[in-house]
Amino acid sequence: MTLAHRALFTWFIVLVFLILLCLRLDPRTTWNWFVTFTPLWFFDVIIIIYVIIKFIRKWRNLTCLTDLLFLYKWNIAGVLLTISSQVMICLTLEYPQQIPIYVTIAPVILLLSTAIFYVGSRLGKREGWLQ
Repeated sequence: MTLAHRALFTWFIVLVFLILLCLRLDPRTTWNWFVTFTPLWFFDVIIIIYVIIKFIRKWRNLTCLTDLLFLYKWNIAGVLLTISSQVMICLTLEYPQQIPIYVTIAPVILLLSTAIFYVGSRLGKREGWLQ
């Protein structure tokens, strides 16, 4: 999939999510919050399939599987943390009095701190900070 197709698909998914969000926030509808987040989960499934395809393509050329797992651990962890964040947000919106906010925000904070660490380590290697 080319970059233009990925960008258009991402914008389409975001547009559908925002439309469902506006419909859900209307007082006349009583949908479940999990229905509202369905486009984002569909997008995450597509991302997982894309990572698996890239994983299989590179696995044919490598001799050691552990090198490949080390290479793609950030991608897999990011997608799984994104899905867990969305599930926790849906559960908190569906049952607001039963789940504390720090439990809801914990996957988001972990995802953001992991992303900061990943970007910092990649920039450090590229710019020569970590030698």
